Formats: sequence, C-alpha cells, structure tokens
Amino acid sequence: MVTVSTSKLPTRAYHHGDLRSALVEAGLKALETQAIGDLSLRQLAREVGVSATAVYRHFPDKQALLGALAKAGMEQLGKAQQAAAAMTTPEDMFAATGRAYVRWALANPALFRLAFGQCRDAGEAVFGDNLAAAMLRGHATAFTADEADARRLMIQAWSVVHGLAMLMLDGQLPHDDALIDRVIDPGKLFALTG
Repeated sequence: MVTVSTSKLPTRAYHHGDLRSALVEAGLKALETQAIGDLSLRQLAREVGVSATAVYRHFPDKQALLGALAKAGMEQLGKAQQAAAAMTTPEDMFAATGRAYVRWALANPALFRLAFGQCRDAGEAVFGDNLAAAMLRGHATAFTADEADARRLMIQAWSVVHGLAMLMLDGQLPHDDALIDRVIDPGKLFALTG
C-alpha cells in the first residue's frame, strides 16, 4: 500500500466564517472600480474563494445581492453624515450632514447610484429605518414639531443635496468642494426653508 502525504497540496479556501459579509465586502470593493451592471455573483464567488453555488445560499439572485450592497451603502452614508454632524447649532449640523451626503456620493458613485436608483425601495433610503434617514428626521424635527412640515423640510433638504450630487456625478457641475459649501450653506439654506 502506498500512502501520499497531502500536506504539500494547495488548499482551496472554500470555508468562510461569514460568507455573506465576505460577499458584501467583495461587492463593495468591486463597485469602487466597476459599474453596477458588470457585477456578477460568479465573480464575487471567485473573489472570496468559494464555488458559485455557495453564493446562492446567501443571495438567491443578483437583485438580492444589490439590495444588501445598497443597505451597506446607506450605512456608510449614515456614518459619514454622523461624523460630519459634530457641530454646535442645528442649522450647522443639518448643513454639515448635507455636505457629507454630496461628498460621499462623489467618493462612491456606483454605490450611491445603487442605493438610490437601482433598488426597489429608494424611498426607504430617506424615509426608512437607517442612520441617514434617522438623522434627516431628527434634523427636520429640530426645526418644527409639525409632522407635515418636518416631512416637507426632509424632502426639501434631500432634494437639494441629492440634486447637487447628481448634477456633479453626471458632469453638469464640476466636483468642487467650494461649490458644495456655497450651495449647502446653513445661512442661505435656511433662508429658503422658512
């Protein structure tokens, strides 16, 4: 009988402690350099070192993966806005989170477009249960106790920052930090909302 040692044979990394998270991370990384349409489950499987069928245990189709990536993007956006919100007045906080929104969009164009344009629940991104939405609601209710007026203020603020982000992403306006600061200036912004 002949025995062969397998200790020198290459091992395939097909076991993961948290495959779902690894796939989301790989998807987020892929969106840094490629378009949403070019993302594939098979590609991500290769990236994390698993078979393509293993991916389907966590994401039955590409839309499910895109939904998970959009949710992760909204979490990133909320954290960026939260970090920017270390201001003293409600007006400054509101404006700082708006500027952070635009800057995050410019730094993460594919993920931004996915979070707001490719998913079925884009409205949930702003009015749903996530950090960015909670901060927007909190800022709006700091200015008015009236629920309808707070919702109007949320829509108005979102329209300004989202519109500015899209204009810059689409090349209609330059990617210009000074322009972002001028457009989302607390003194001028709140002169329009009163």
